[in-house]
Amino acid sequence: MERKNVIKEKSFAFAIEVVNLYKVLAEKKEFVLSRQMLRSGTSIGANVREAEHAQSKADFIHKLSISLKEANETEYWLDLLHETKYLSEIDFQNIKPKITELLRLLTSIVKTSKNI
Repeated sequence: MERKNVIKEKSFAFAIEVVNLYKVLAEKKEFVLSRQMLRSGTSIGANVREAEHAQSKADFIHKLSISLKEANETEYWLDLLHETKYLSEIDFQNIKPKITELLRLLTSIVKTSKNI
């Protein structure tokens, strides 16, 4: 039986939410900030997937560190979209805890991996 990979599942689910949020923002004719959010938000899971098949522990840590940076950047774009009123309060309150959780998980995995 395959072990459940929480970060893989959560980062993929988050990417789906980011794509759907991008569609909503595109309807509002906001393309610049939302494209940045789309790029960084989907990159989180892509780098987690790359880390699955890392060639070494250092490569694993490197890929997840990139995911962590992308998650941090995504949080910035979400905060900016919210503060500039492109992102509704409801959408923001829905997605903010998810990026916060991804940041917490990735930080924990990277720190733990560096200490092993």
